[in-house]
Amino acid sequence: MLYTIQNEFLKATVSLYGAELQSLIASDGTQFLWQGDPAYWHERSPILFPYIGRMTDKSFYLDGEMHHMQNHGIVKYHDFRLVSASDTQLVLAFEDTQQVYADYPRHFLFQVTYTLNGNTLEVACRVENRDDKTMYFGLGGHPGFLLPFTPGKDFTDYRLSFPSACEPRRVVFSETCFCTGDLVPYALQDGTTIPLQHSLFDDDAIVLTDTPKEVTLGAEGDPRSVTVTFPDMDYIGFWQFASDDTPFLCIEPWSSLPSPDGKITVLEEQKDLLSLPAGDCYENTWSIRVNF
Repeated sequence: MLYTIQNEFLKATVSLYGAELQSLIASDGTQFLWQGDPAYWHERSPILFPYIGRMTDKSFYLDGEMHHMQNHGIVKYHDFRLVSASDTQLVLAFEDTQQVYADYPRHFLFQVTYTLNGNTLEVACRVENRDDKTMYFGLGGHPGFLLPFTPGKDFTDYRLSFPSACEPRRVVFSETCFCTGDLVPYALQDGTTIPLQHSLFDDDAIVLTDTPKEVTLGAEGDPRSVTVTFPDMDYIGFWQFASDDTPFLCIEPWSSLPSPDGKITVLEEQKDLLSLPAGDCYENTWSIRVNF
């Protein structure tokens, strides 16, 4: 089932399945969100929880026992329930089931709130640990943006721009997209900018750390752009399906990284995972600002 929220600037549509954003349309009629063409990538904007990326053998250890998990966690594969809906806000929730608990043995409530605030869509995630043991998890977003924003522009006209100069480091992945444990310097044009080329993604995603907590996707001469703000995420990823004509780019705020290459993850030992004591709650908000 789909739900829509709208204000004078934006209209956002969200599915109960995975609490996934399905559409983000500006008041001038521009669709900013990738629409899931399966020839490239069938998803649009999945929520990643309680793990980001891949696990070796799709397996992990927790409390000394082995369990299994699909890529990018659990919640993207399940229906949420509607908590509340207004003209400009939608609250959805997912609670562990018997099967989910068997795969990830923690009782929890995971809530996603979408709020339109002017020309910004805020995505607030809340985790409630309902177990008697500490939870270990990652949290992330994976929105794809449909390019070009304006007819007549080309993918290579666009760039990713940080608001201030920085010296980011890139997470090094293996050929199978697992972490090697290495970070290497990633040079930006003028210290702020990544000019886009399809070949940048021939080796899969670019994931950076040590950046400002905001990045803008836009092109010179195009009044349309999007700015993703992620104040409480340590990593920002950029990805598209490897092809010389892929018409979208994902901007992915992540709290943590995938599994080490060739090693089955022990959740309690993965240092970048968030830990939440029994009975506590965790909240993290990131946003998409649409400029047009």
